[in-house]
Amino acid sequence: MTQRSILVVEDEPDIAQLVALHLRDEDFKVTLAADGHEGMRQAFVRRWDLVLLDLRLPGQDGLAICRALRSADNYVPILMLTSKSSELDRVLGLELGADDYLTKPFSVSELVARVKALFRRIDAVSRSTKPEAESFSIGGLHIDSFSREVHVNQNRVELTTREFDLLLHFARHPNRVFSRAQLLDSVWGIGHEGYNHTVNSHINRLRRKIESDRNHPQYIVTVWGVGYKLKSPAATVAS
Repeated sequence: MTQRSILVVEDEPDIAQLVALHLRDEDFKVTLAADGHEGMRQAFVRRWDLVLLDLRLPGQDGLAICRALRSADNYVPILMLTSKSSELDRVLGLELGADDYLTKPFSVSELVARVKALFRRIDAVSRSTKPEAESFSIGGLHIDSFSREVHVNQNRVELTTREFDLLLHFARHPNRVFSRAQLLDSVWGIGHEGYNHTVNSHINRLRRKIESDRNHPQYIVTVWGVGYKLKSPAATVAS
């Protein structure tokens, strides 16, 4: 298997070196960038398998780098590092398309576990992309798990990997209500206790992309006190 490459954008040298040491012990190829300007430059000099991104950086901040990466054609997973006090930054980062985040101070072993979980999901998606994959039609919403394309009223909608996986999970279980914890377990793939707002952020982003009125959604609806479901009065499935 090709060695996976990770860009670590972190301005605190001790943290950067510690993270690099542990990731290299897991046989990842790690490149460090010590500020936002270098991080932005490195982010686009090659294709990365993962960008580990601190949001508070000298020069350009992590949100600017995250926004630029999500505007590019090629998708790259992003794991954010934030301080405990920067709740707004975490929410903005998730809204911009970051896949996951950790708050400082963090356990390096948890960071390595999150990185491995991201790669496991990517591998699982790659394995599932085969001719017999399903397609779903719910009203004007069409989901094709083979091409990983989504169309709303025949217009293609661009989703991140995590957004697509979340929508596909709902489509495979129409009208079934999932709690946030169940969605974290099924879609994110590792224990995320205390990270339920991660689900909320991804739901909001999905609604913004697939709903004609995200304040009155017709597809992904909230079941108050329980969680979310994909409302599907007349879903059709082809495999």
